Amino acid sequence: MKLLCKFILFSILTISLNAQSLNISRIEPPNWWVGMKTSTIQLMVYGENLNDVEVIPNDGIEVLKVHKIENPSYAFVDIKIDNDAKPGDYTLTFRKNGHQIEYSYKLNARSDDPLRYQGFDNSDAIYLLMPDRFANGDVENDSIDGYYDSMQHIEFQKRYGGDLQGVINNLNYIKELGFTTIWLNPVFENNTFRSYHGYNGTDFYKVDPRLGTIEKYTELIEKAHKMGLKIIFDHVANHFSNDHEWFNNLPVKEWINGTPEKFPAANHNKMAFTDPHTDSSTINHVIKGWFVDYMADFNQRNPFVANYIIQNTIWWIETTGFNGIREDTYPYCDQDFMARWAKTILDEYPSFNIVGEVWTGEPAFLSGYQKNNPLTQNETHLPSVTDFALRDFFVHAVQGQEGFYKLFNIFAKDFLYSNPDMLLTFADNHDVGRILYYAKGNLDLAKMVYTILFTSRGIPSVLYASELGVVSNEDHGQLRVTMPGGFPNDKRNAFEESGRTDYEKEIFNYLRTLLHLRKDFPALATGKMTHFPPKNETYFYFKSNGDQTLLVVLNGNPEEKTISFEEQSTFVNENSELIDLFTNEKSTLNGLELTIPPITWKVYLIQ
Repeated sequence: MKLLCKFILFSILTISLNAQSLNISRIEPPNWWVGMKTSTIQLMVYGENLNDVEVIPNDGIEVLKVHKIENPSYAFVDIKIDNDAKPGDYTLTFRKNGHQIEYSYKLNARSDDPLRYQGFDNSDAIYLLMPDRFANGDVENDSIDGYYDSMQHIEFQKRYGGDLQGVINNLNYIKELGFTTIWLNPVFENNTFRSYHGYNGTDFYKVDPRLGTIEKYTELIEKAHKMGLKIIFDHVANHFSNDHEWFNNLPVKEWINGTPEKFPAANHNKMAFTDPHTDSSTINHVIKGWFVDYMADFNQRNPFVANYIIQNTIWWIETTGFNGIREDTYPYCDQDFMARWAKTILDEYPSFNIVGEVWTGEPAFLSGYQKNNPLTQNETHLPSVTDFALRDFFVHAVQGQEGFYKLFNIFAKDFLYSNPDMLLTFADNHDVGRILYYAKGNLDLAKMVYTILFTSRGIPSVLYASELGVVSNEDHGQLRVTMPGGFPNDKRNAFEESGRTDYEKEIFNYLRTLLHLRKDFPALATGKMTHFPPKNETYFYFKSNGDQTLLVVLNGNPEEKTISFEEQSTFVNENSELIDLFTNEKSTLNGLELTIPPITWKVYLIQ
């Protein structure tokens, strides 16, 4: 009997000790750097029995505070990197109830590569691609143990196997086409259903293994930089997947807006932040509403969440060296936090650029999100926003619903922006129907749209495969087509000229010509734009930079039109020689008039 009692007592003590044993599974961010402006960071520690843990510092790392939270699966530890700390491995010692764990934390040296963090602007042209649908460069990562997508049996909703190696293999294609910058949809882990698009993160410190690794992503960036190409990182601060480990074990109760069981639905009232008559309840509904019910909404007002997102962003920039960020669902985030986020990043990387996705076609609302806007009360620190107003015009124009006076009005409202040259302009992207869908395959209408896109103001962006004249439809899965030749068993390779149809060659060659004109004649990209009110559905504007003056003329009529330049003596006179940049033909302004054929666009260099 005594032996039995001793055994039971021993068992109880063993279970009790095991229950209280300290365990650390990982720390985020997994490393940091010496010489950063952001030298005070907050470590998020994952493990077991972490409540009331003590952290002993090491020379070079000062422990400022260990926060007390209810959940023993996590600990938040504030540390400061000493100014004289050297790169290397540092030991952080965790103690609790006689248990001790030594954890090696690495401080890296910063890269001195001048091609990193250089930003992008209106001298650039962006090629937007979805890695899974672009090219499969490594068939070995098409299926990974532990990664399952329940949509895999549904055509257009499944993963097709494109990856980062596929992008690397086709960098020459993008460069020779004439683009200077590549924007990839999110590359971090999406171990969830309908995972191909990347916007449903399950690990923010890991590249999805079906795309590659962090080393492969860094290789892509470094090879792109050596070729003179820039890379934009698609970032998501608004939400994470319900399949993230946080969802069933929230680090703190306030990690998300609402609860997993009860949460506010989305509110798309994006004008609330600039509306002087709005109520705070309306704003709260926008920032607290879940975009969709399977994407938990970050509560960025919580300081732990705020620190996590800011540090995670800096970690990606410093680790890989990309050139800018496209921020997803920008208006749905807490705007005070986003201003702090943007300012911290731009303080650390002054040459960097960030474009916020603001899905509204009204410039009066859109402009309020760009930094330095004197009409709004709150400073956003956001350099660039998406110009949905121009995109909406393109769609309505090719459908015959609006004419050039609408376009004139959009450009005339540029006074609302602090810098209209930093607007991200586009005719289509990964979320909306392609312009040729709305133009019903009419290449002439598409060419006119692209002429405006590449010769007016802003930073132009084109969705991959639009250079092949893809029509498709508005369904997300179908408009995000695979590139012919990018995947095993493809019957042709459109990455090569010999693999393109005559239809594809026509639009491809036109876009390539436009892109190279922007490079050869910088005034087209960065020159001052001066336009004049349309007459009889004809419209023209000048682009000049002091060294060059170019004239863009558009005729939207089914018959030829004669345009008078009697009032434009600042730019042209009767002796001005015009060189058609598409044909190299020379002409003069005969009597200060120019006759333009029907449904025609012309770009002239003025001698």
